[in-house]
Amino acid sequence: MTNDERNLARIRSSGLTSPSFGAGGAFTLIELLVVIAIIIVLAGLILSTVGYVQKKGARSRAETEIAAMSAAIESYKADNGIYPTNAATNGLDPKTNGNPGSTPYSEASFYLYTQLSGDSTGSRSPSGKSYMEFKPKMLLPSGGTGTVTAISDPFGYSYGYSTANQLDPTKGYNPGFDLWSTSGLTTDPPGTGTDTITPQWIKNW
Repeated sequence: MTNDERNLARIRSSGLTSPSFGAGGAFTLIELLVVIAIIIVLAGLILSTVGYVQKKGARSRAETEIAAMSAAIESYKADNGIYPTNAATNGLDPKTNGNPGSTPYSEASFYLYTQLSGDSTGSRSPSGKSYMEFKPKMLLPSGGTGTVTAISDPFGYSYGYSTANQLDPTKGYNPGFDLWSTSGLTTDPPGTGTDTITPQWIKNW
């Protein structure tokens, strides 16, 4: 047996010429489809987890901002003897209006901004006493520029602020003030029956 024959025999015995190293070892179409399907499933799971984490973070931020604004409102009352109130805040009833994109929401929210920030014109430059410093991401329009139109929740909508209960106990929830985020929902609470809308809100009641 020549050296070449010995080397060939050694290679064959080591398995280096088995089908797995040749054309027969390539992935089949079915195997490729299975791998792609697994990747798609894993990607879907990751994306759904990311969405959940983002929503959880938005709710946590809204809770923190509502607590901060509530404290500022109490400080305002300590100085002025009354909570920030005008026709817009007296007219917004959270029991019936659940659309944070509506004019009543933005008008009441803007008034609350002017009273807590000391910025009476929405220019983002306070000229009066400030009870709270609002970060650019908390204001509409977003981006840190433009005349302020409302205080924004983490879901991109206006916060709700109401003092309706002070005038009419059948409206609102708290005798002082109601402050809430609809958590991205835009549906009005039902007038009768089980209310499945407001329990999903982030609120001070």
